[in-house]
Amino acid sequence: MVEKRPYPEGQGPNGDVKRAKPSDAIAAARAKAAEIAARFAAQRATTNGASATPPPPPATAPVSDAQAKIAAMRARMAALKGEQVETKASTPEPTGPRFATTLGNRRAETPKVEAKPKSAPKAQQQQDEELENPYFDPKAAALAKGRGPRVLVFNERGKYLDQASKLRAQSRLEQIKKMLALQARRAGLDENSERGFLVQPPPDIEWWDEGILPDKNYDCIDEPDKVKINSDDSIITIYVQHPPLLKAPQDQRLVQIKPMYLTTKEQAKLRRMRRAADLKEHQAKIRLGLEPPPPPKVKRGNMMRVMGEQAIADPTAVEMLVESQIQQRHDDHVTANDDRKLTKEQEHAKLAANQEKDAQKGLYMCVFKVNTLAFGKHRFQIDNNGKQHALTGVTLFNPELNLVVVEGGAYAVNKFKKLMLHRINWQENAPPTETQAEKQASDPQWLRSLDEQGNTKDHSANKCILVFEGEIKQRSFRKWGSRVCETAGEARETLGRAKLDSLWALAKSME
Repeated sequence: MVEKRPYPEGQGPNGDVKRAKPSDAIAAARAKAAEIAARFAAQRATTNGASATPPPPPATAPVSDAQAKIAAMRARMAALKGEQVETKASTPEPTGPRFATTLGNRRAETPKVEAKPKSAPKAQQQQDEELENPYFDPKAAALAKGRGPRVLVFNERGKYLDQASKLRAQSRLEQIKKMLALQARRAGLDENSERGFLVQPPPDIEWWDEGILPDKNYDCIDEPDKVKINSDDSIITIYVQHPPLLKAPQDQRLVQIKPMYLTTKEQAKLRRMRRAADLKEHQAKIRLGLEPPPPPKVKRGNMMRVMGEQAIADPTAVEMLVESQIQQRHDDHVTANDDRKLTKEQEHAKLAANQEKDAQKGLYMCVFKVNTLAFGKHRFQIDNNGKQHALTGVTLFNPELNLVVVEGGAYAVNKFKKLMLHRINWQENAPPTETQAEKQASDPQWLRSLDEQGNTKDHSANKCILVFEGEIKQRSFRKWGSRVCETAGEARETLGRAKLDSLWALAKSME
């Protein structure tokens, strides 16, 4: 086992036993106390301007060991606090040391403290500070004189509780004021004047009676001639106005659910069931006498069976009768189909209605770039399809490039897009006919299908590119048209009227 370290002196289990102090230690403590007292007395005499010669130490009467210890401890305390220690050998003070005697005896030598007496004049004290401290600043000292030490300030009990209760009461009062002001505004009262509490007089005439009475009052109510009730210009009529319900904008874009398609067998079954129901209803009406019975349907196959003896007696007449009935049924069928068929005006109206309905769902724009449109057939196809689909836009012809801008409904724009990107063969070219040559006589050379020598131009590198495609808020053009622009500036000016001049630079940057 490791040997334990011994306890320090005066500690451990028997540490409460006091050590015996030799007589040499007592004498040394007594001499030390006398030396300290003499030193402080000399310093005090020097401060007061007395002679530099220290007074002889006072004669000490023989004291006991306990009194000597008390005197030594008082001297040490006086040295720490800077106070003068006066030793009274005969009548020691009853108060003991403030710390244990054992620890006091074990302390090191008391450091020398040069304490200045309180009775020194202020000027001398300031001068001494200036001499001793080279960093002394009189201005800072003057400012520091007004400062006092911080003292502890304790709040009274319930101070913050009172403040909180006052704040809550003030908040409740403000809320009550706001609520009263809101109620007053709702009631139409004026808090700042007495008029808010007065009942307003009724108007001379109510607003719903202004269209019936000629004057702005009810004085002529007893005169039937002046009251506009049964007159032609009266606002009271026999009709009731029912304003139409408008659909929400988002409902216009909803995709219509297509009906479920039936197979051929299912369609035939439904047709048989529908025709059987109609036949039963028709037979019931014939039995009740509501409709006359239909004539027998005579055909070539059942002619002899239906006509019977009449067919045997005069077969030629019966055959002519059957042929006339067959022709009549065919004519009725053709007439019914013609009656169901729409006229040209009705077809155009239906097409225009469908195109308008398509445009109401949302407008779209497509911009196409074509290298050359010298072939007249290509120009005719673009112009004709644009008009047929009720599209608005413009076709710009230019020696550098040709730009086609179209806008309309989704269905129409999609059809035109298929025409430009798939249906038209842009490498095709042919000489014009005589009629086309007459029409193209005023066109510039770069817009003709033949060159200056009369040869057909090579369009093998001609192509069409989709420059832009997207949805727009409103139309930029009022109708469909075309324009010949000799320079790029004219093309930009034409597009700038519709605020689309950036499309020309975009088309030029695309290859």
